Amino acid sequence: MDNITKTETEEVYGEDSIRSLEWEEHIRFRPGMYIGKLGDGASQDDGIYVLLKEIIDNSVDEFIMGHGRTIDITIKESKVTVRDYGRGIPLGKLLECVSKINTGAKYDSKVFKKTVGLNGIGTKAVNALSSYFKAQSIRDGRTKIGEFERGILISEKEEETTYSNGTIISFIPDSEIFGNFHYISEHVEKMLWNYAFLNKGLTIKFNGIKFQSENGLLDLLKRNIDSPIHYPIIHIAENDFEFAFTHSVKQYGEYYYSFVNGQHTTQGGTHQAAFREAVVKTIREFYKKEFDPSDIRTSIVAALSIKVQEPVFESQTKTKLGSQYMEPGGTTIRNYVQDIVKRQLDNYLHINQDVADALLTKILASEKERKEIANIKKITRESIKKASLHNRKLRDCRIHYNTNHEQRLDSTLFITEGDSASGSITKSRDVNTQAVFSLRGKPVNCYGLSKKVVYENEEFNLLQSALNIEEGLENLRYNNIVIATDADVDGMHIRLLLITFFVQFYPDIVKNGHLYILQTPLFRVRNKTATHYCYSEEERVNAINSLGANSEITRFKGLGEISPDEFKHFIGKAIRLEPVILSRDIPVNELLLFYMGKNTPERQNFIIDNLRYNID
Repeated sequence: MDNITKTETEEVYGEDSIRSLEWEEHIRFRPGMYIGKLGDGASQDDGIYVLLKEIIDNSVDEFIMGHGRTIDITIKESKVTVRDYGRGIPLGKLLECVSKINTGAKYDSKVFKKTVGLNGIGTKAVNALSSYFKAQSIRDGRTKIGEFERGILISEKEEETTYSNGTIISFIPDSEIFGNFHYISEHVEKMLWNYAFLNKGLTIKFNGIKFQSENGLLDLLKRNIDSPIHYPIIHIAENDFEFAFTHSVKQYGEYYYSFVNGQHTTQGGTHQAAFREAVVKTIREFYKKEFDPSDIRTSIVAALSIKVQEPVFESQTKTKLGSQYMEPGGTTIRNYVQDIVKRQLDNYLHINQDVADALLTKILASEKERKEIANIKKITRESIKKASLHNRKLRDCRIHYNTNHEQRLDSTLFITEGDSASGSITKSRDVNTQAVFSLRGKPVNCYGLSKKVVYENEEFNLLQSALNIEEGLENLRYNNIVIATDADVDGMHIRLLLITFFVQFYPDIVKNGHLYILQTPLFRVRNKTATHYCYSEEERVNAINSLGANSEITRFKGLGEISPDEFKHFIGKAIRLEPVILSRDIPVNELLLFYMGKNTPERQNFIIDNLRYNID
């Protein structure tokens, strides 16, 4: 054995194997550690929005500390500029604050209290992940400017100025990291409205649009609830905790807008868990009845905001609060929240008897429906179990959204139609993060139906089980739910039916940005040297011009025609997803009624007016 020699392919582990990365190299090498997933901007939690948020957080923290009441934001093509009117970063430390890890004033709790950015990473991550980054600080008639490329300083200067105090940050996300990215205005505006709701007195201007709020979380719910409610919104604020809630008439499940120090904690955390527990406990004690928690919380729409000193989050993207205490060694968050909810909510219900009566009616109605569904589940349990075992509808993946893992944000469920399409995706998917659910035929149109249909219908019951959303979004197994159907009339109809299912029974999945449409190519244009996949007629024409008129052109009629080897290109790094976004211009109920309700002259006229004739 001693005579065995190393092969040419065997790696030698020695001193040369040890590397020390510069700060910007490490961020670019492991961007997921700092900003979560990358993405191209289709999802509201894609990296380019995290970059924007990291810069805005700093400006908002200045406002919280009493400096600067306006933030100006522009996004023009791929360039982002954020300008605040706070104190400005001390000029002598400007370059260090944006390019030296673990450098910043937020380590000093005397200067920044109850703020979000406490780890000195955010701005540096933006710098390292941008092809161009410019930091400018203005303080008392002087300004300093530093320009960077991918984290490397390329120029700096300091001079006199007449500009008002503050900080200006400009950056262009690096296409080497984010690919062909684009900012979606709806995602940006949703983020900015949240900043406005949580910071009364702050004005944010974005590309000419003004965002400001006078009534905090009350305004948040009024803006976001687009269906009838059982009673007027209850809105209470005391010291470092504010909450507002009501129950929607048309919605199932629970929906929360939760925040910590202005950070949107989309995954909740200790503050949200305390609030959910406190609401149940208070209502049980008020009515002196041991209601089932689900009967109390079903269809609740709530917003809550808490301010915590030195908050601890479960990741750099700060989507879930892990802190147990309001401040180190102080009162627990659980006790703090429950004390305020118990006193304030109990007092409110005693004073507002009409609200108390409406809430009780809602709880009793939920109890009745829950018992009806329980009977249906008991009857269908065995048949559903057998169907699940024999139909193999779900080809699961290994990493899920509700687990603590670096790739959990990439967890995806493709909902497909037919065996051929699901087979192609199954063979070409990433088994770690991509799962496939196969539909059999067209789903039922569930518009106007009660949630009993979810349990009576095998397809919906199994889909709900695969997603693990029966009790709400807390245990959702996939971050991205992707409808993958053919781009023909039947495929479009199935898309509508599935979207109706989610909007009708699980609108929080749509509102939280989890639902997408998979974009697949319509054409393949190739010659002996290159292949172009085209998603539109314009791309087809450009491909022909690039490869020549004698190129071979294939029109894909359905997903089943695309081989597994080709499918890898469409569901890998270059995946194109179109987010399902609920427009605020038309209430959801009106939207569903128009598209999925009874056939009306208005819809017939809409179809006729929007027909497109293809003439060869």
